[in-house]
Amino acid sequence: MDIQSASTVVLQALTQATSQDTAVLKPAEEQLRQWETQPGFYSVLLNIFNNHMLDVNVRWLAVLYFKNGIDQMITDIATQIAVLIAKVARLDCPRQWPELIPILLESVKVQDGLQQHRALLTFYHVTKTLASKRLAADKKLFQDLASGIYSFACSLWNHHTETFLQKVCAGDQEAALSSLERTLLSLKVLRKLTVQGFIEPHHNMEVMVSVNKILNKLLDFLECHPYPFIPLIQRSLEFAVSYVFTEAGEGVVFERFIVQCMNLIKMIVKNDSYKPAKNIEDSKPEILEAHQIKTAFFTHPTLTEIGKRLVSQYFLLTEEEITMWEEDPESFAVEETGGDSWKYSLRPCTEVLFLDIFHNYSQTLTPVLLEMVQNLQGGSFAELYNAVGLAAYELFDSVDFHSWFKNQLLAELQVTHNRYKLIRRRVIWLIGQWISVKFESDLRPLLYEVILNLMQDLDLVVRIETATTLKLNILQRSYTMTKSIFGLLFHLLRQVTECDTKMQVLHVISCVIERVSIQIRPYVGCLVQYLPLLWRQSEDHNMLRCAILTTLIHLVQGLGAESKNLYPFLLPVIQLSTDVAQPPHVYLLEDGLELWLVTLENSSAITPELLRIFQNMSALLELSSENLRTCFQIINAYTYLSASEFLQNYAEALCKSFCDLMKDITMEGQVQVLKVVEIVIKVSPVLGSHMFKPLLPAVFRGIVDGERFPVVMSTYLGVIGRVLLQNSGFFSSLLTQMAVECRQEADQLLGNVIEMWVDRMDNITQPERRKLSSLALLSLLPTENGVIQDKFCGIINICVEALHDVMTEDPDTATFKDCMLMTHFEEPKVTEDEEPLTEQDKRKKLLALEDPVYSVSLQLYVYEKLKAQQMLMGEQGFQTLMETVDTEIVRQLQEFLKGL
Repeated sequence: MDIQSASTVVLQALTQATSQDTAVLKPAEEQLRQWETQPGFYSVLLNIFNNHMLDVNVRWLAVLYFKNGIDQMITDIATQIAVLIAKVARLDCPRQWPELIPILLESVKVQDGLQQHRALLTFYHVTKTLASKRLAADKKLFQDLASGIYSFACSLWNHHTETFLQKVCAGDQEAALSSLERTLLSLKVLRKLTVQGFIEPHHNMEVMVSVNKILNKLLDFLECHPYPFIPLIQRSLEFAVSYVFTEAGEGVVFERFIVQCMNLIKMIVKNDSYKPAKNIEDSKPEILEAHQIKTAFFTHPTLTEIGKRLVSQYFLLTEEEITMWEEDPESFAVEETGGDSWKYSLRPCTEVLFLDIFHNYSQTLTPVLLEMVQNLQGGSFAELYNAVGLAAYELFDSVDFHSWFKNQLLAELQVTHNRYKLIRRRVIWLIGQWISVKFESDLRPLLYEVILNLMQDLDLVVRIETATTLKLNILQRSYTMTKSIFGLLFHLLRQVTECDTKMQVLHVISCVIERVSIQIRPYVGCLVQYLPLLWRQSEDHNMLRCAILTTLIHLVQGLGAESKNLYPFLLPVIQLSTDVAQPPHVYLLEDGLELWLVTLENSSAITPELLRIFQNMSALLELSSENLRTCFQIINAYTYLSASEFLQNYAEALCKSFCDLMKDITMEGQVQVLKVVEIVIKVSPVLGSHMFKPLLPAVFRGIVDGERFPVVMSTYLGVIGRVLLQNSGFFSSLLTQMAVECRQEADQLLGNVIEMWVDRMDNITQPERRKLSSLALLSLLPTENGVIQDKFCGIINICVEALHDVMTEDPDTATFKDCMLMTHFEEPKVTEDEEPLTEQDKRKKLLALEDPVYSVSLQLYVYEKLKAQQMLMGEQGFQTLMETVDTEIVRQLQEFLKGL
């Protein structure tokens, strides 16, 4: 089919595809999809959308099909074509398409306004796309391109800017708007070339001249190139300070402009590149130049004016903010001021600038601020309190905050008039800022009473701010106070309606629960009843659910074993949060895993529902995410809680997951997996060894091959040591299996293992593991096996080393005692300042009573094994065996065994 007839067919299909009738539309779309892979289809589309005589909807659809191969949706035909060309240029320019840039440069010179605009639009998108490439070779190509066309780009921007200004002066609004569009496009091109086209732009005069003319792009340039910006510091500061902190800007500036100017000042003041070293001689000349410019500019009068205007002008609440306080108090109370909000919003911008200037010029500004405080003369100004709170760390030695608190601030808080709520809110915020800086402990009960009163304030914003200050205060553990505070916090939580506010109050409640621990138990009934309702209401608000999960974590820790009463609500929450098949897991997983773990740690007994949640674990292990460590802790918790039931249900699937994990994770991850296996074998030697048998051959081979990483080798020896000591029959079958695999005699292979074990004993650093290795190797005695007897010297050597690690001498009796022995467990009495033992802590203590490492005396075990070997071999044979041991080692051994 020729191109003409093909165009007719494709045009007909495109026309039908624009129909509203689905019977016509669907077949046409299907036909177009089939043509997408046919040669010549896109050439036909190009002819169609370039034909201005056709219906615009048909042309539009042709462009969309043409562009789908590049996967980008643009909303207007000209822009789509420009982006399309840029996408192709990313792949082919300049190597396979060297003529593109010269054509564009010629096209932007034409006199036709529309054609010139289209050329500029394409030029911008091509420049933007090429600047986004990150490979070193591509960066070098873009830098070469920038160097070649920068002069032209500057003149282009100058030309369009001058034309725009001329049209504005002439009052030609339509022409001015058209010219402004071209000015903006040329400016965008220039920005890309300036910021990303030069490694050292300060060595290029054209670049510096251009930057000097484009003040509204200074922030980008300063952030990327602080040293080339040094010649512009003086003019930038003069410009920004004059408009923001003098009468020059009154009635002229607008909020976005003020924010950019303040950010420019802040970045110059705080820039680490402009700070000289402690030893001035070690500083680069350009750093000293920048420092001198700043020092000369920020004189005492200038800093004083900036400081006073920040406080008296920019710290004032605006009419819009006061209106928000009245009409939407929750939005006002939790207005975003953290993160990067200072880059875009005026209030956080002014506060961050104040902090940075005060920190860098505290010697000048401290007297200024103190004078403003002294001139209050009993009055109250919220903006000044704001300044003193922000500068708390700088004013530590200059303000007697305790006297101020008792003599003035307390009185401010007792004024209950509605108009005084601005002061009450700012004063309680100010106290919160000073709590961690300078606040005497004997004033805390008084502060606590103040918090109690303000938590009942009529104004919601004051109550929310007071709750935040409560979080910052170290709570006194008074029964009455805790009950009162918790009740007021819960009332506030019920009262607020916005998700952000509920999150903030929940965070405070979590802090209170965490602080008072088990003492919270009598007061949480209302919260326990409310959280399920809040969870249901927050179905579409995952961040609020994260806050609920955090609260539940602290609640479970505070309730301990009593948290089982929460299971009807708690376990479905854990199930949902940790199910990777559920979309919310993206937000809830980390906190959900933590809640799962603390629930297990505080469980007194396993339940079918709690056991069933473990079905989520296989998918979690497949993720191999940063949450793996918590997953391993959860597996350990199940093992401690109910090893037999847990392993019977999940060990097979868990072993498969571990085998898959061992192929893909780091060495550190493999160690963590094997530590879990070791705990399983320790808790359940028979079932654990059997269930995780597929993992053990690799461990065995690692020992035989002499694993070179000490931590890994130590873990290997720990796992095999547990098997040998606590399930010797299984060890024998494993040895036989490995002997067949290695094509060696079992005794020969055992000898190699013992030899490597003795040789790498120094890889084991923990005394518990060193004792475990000694017990494991001693368990091979008594024996008539010649291979083991050949290694007798090495076994005794590591036993003596371990005895040095674990034996302590009683100075009264001059006898030795194994310091790791545990004979009984008594639950300790917990003081107010101590964390109570969790149920898992108790389980570990009881397990230790059955663990040979803690229940068997190494001293006595060595003695009994040597005695048994002596009886087996006879006195003469045993003496011959002992002669293989170094005499000094024998002497030390006899010293340890003295008295037995």
